Amino acid sequence: MQYDRIDARILEIVQKNNRLTSDVIGELAGLSATACQRRLKRLRSEGIIESDVSIVSPKAVGNPIQMLVLVSLERERSDIIDRFKKAIKSSAEVVNGFYVTGDADFVLYITARTMEDYEQFTRRFFYENPDIKGVKTMVIMDRVKAGFAVPIEAPSEDQLK
Repeated sequence: MQYDRIDARILEIVQKNNRLTSDVIGELAGLSATACQRRLKRLRSEGIIESDVSIVSPKAVGNPIQMLVLVSLERERSDIIDRFKKAIKSSAEVVNGFYVTGDADFVLYITARTMEDYEQFTRRFFYENPDIKGVKTMVIMDRVKAGFAVPIEAPSEDQLK
C-alpha cells in the first residue's frame, strides 16, 4: 500500500471531516473532483481508508457509563485468542477491542446504560467464559478526546521512487 503527497493531504482532510464533497476535498488538495474521487476510491480499495464513520456521543444515545476493561486469558493459545476476538466482534457493548502486550491480553472500551447493565454484561461475557483468568475495569470519568485520526506523514522523495 503506497500513497503519495497528494494522497497524504486527502487523508488529512477526510480524517477531519469525511462529509466534504469531492469538489471541496479536491480543491483543498489541488485536484479536480474527478481525480479526487479516483484517489479516494483507490485509498479505500487498498485498505488505507478502512472505514468512513461518525463519532457518536455515548451519553447522547443513552450509554453514559464508559469503561476500559483489561482482560487476561487463562492460556495464550491461538484457538482461545481467536474465540475471544470473535466474541469481541459480535458484542454490541464492546465499542473497541485491542489485543495487546503487557499485563493484560486485551483492552476493551465498553459502554453501558447503567452499572447494573454493565454487571449483567460482565456476568455473561466474562464470568461465564472459562478461558478468562481475570478482568480489571476502569470507569471513565471524562472522555477528554475522541477520534480515530492518525498522524499522516507525506512520503519523502526517496520513498516515491
